[in-house]
Amino acid sequence: MNLPNALTYSHTLLNEVVGPGDTVVDATVGKGHDTIFLANLVGKTGRVIGFDIQQAALDETAQQLMLTGLGAQVALHATGHEHVADYLAADESVTAAVFNLGYLPGGDKSVITHPATTLTAVEAILPHLPRGGRIILVVYAGHPGGQTERNAVVDFCQQLPQKTYQVLQYGFINQVHTPPFLLAIERR
Repeated sequence: MNLPNALTYSHTLLNEVVGPGDTVVDATVGKGHDTIFLANLVGKTGRVIGFDIQQAALDETAQQLMLTGLGAQVALHATGHEHVADYLAADESVTAAVFNLGYLPGGDKSVITHPATTLTAVEAILPHLPRGGRIILVVYAGHPGGQTERNAVVDFCQQLPQKTYQVLQYGFINQVHTPPFLLAIERR
C-alpha cells in the first residue's frame, strides 16, 4: 500500500464528509473527475455546483454526466469560481468544495487559476461551511504563475483563525517536478 497522492487523498477527505442530500461545489470542473465523484456522493437528492471558464471542459463533463446518469444533481456554470456566491442562497450550507489549482491537464497551459479569483471563491464559501465542512485545494505550482498562487493560498490559510478552522497541508516533499500538494480547510 503506497501513500496516496494529493489528488487521491482529496477524494478520501471528501468521502468522509459528503453524503446524500448535501450541496457541494466543484470550483474547477476540468475533465469532470471530481464532479462525477461528488455527484455520486450527494446522490439524487443532493446538488453539485460546478464552475469552469473553459466551455470544452464543461461540454466534456456534461457528456460524462449524461453517460453515467448523474446529470440531474449537477449544475455546470461557464464562469469563474469567483462568482460562486451568486449561485448560493444566503443561508445555504455547503458541505464541501474542491479546487484543483493550475491549468487543465492536456488543455491550454496559458489558462490558469489565479490567486485573486481563487481566494475570492474560498472566502465566499467559508461562511457556508457547516461544522465539519471542508474546502479542499489541490495546489499545482510547477507552471508559470503557479508559485505566486501557491504562496497566496498558503498565506491565506495560515491566517485563518484557529478557533474557527483547522487547516491541513499534505504532500510529498522529496519528489522532483513540484508535485501537487493539498490544503484542507475544515470548519470546527
